[in-house]
Amino acid sequence: MAVTVELTRFTVTPDKVEQMLAARPGMVADFDADREGFLGARLVRLPNDEWLDVVEWRSEADFTASRAKGPNLPGIAAFFGTISGLVSDELGTLA
Repeated sequence: MAVTVELTRFTVTPDKVEQMLAARPGMVADFDADREGFLGARLVRLPNDEWLDVVEWRSEADFTASRAKGPNLPGIAAFFGTISGLVSDELGTLA
């Protein structure tokens, strides 16, 4: 199976950046513990208060199952709570 890559671009207001970065390890730990097929995540800082989250999944089915759970654990909810807006969300396959 090919690795599915989730590309989520979002904004965080400047006053929430430190909070978001502090919440990130808890979100990754919760994903690792609770999300079947989660392979890892990288966070990229972009211009204009935007961020790109690059998340790898074993399969698209694993991504879909994760998406259905939403922010079900405290670390995930804390990270998601710092996001001020969604810019884009795409799926691809690792080439």
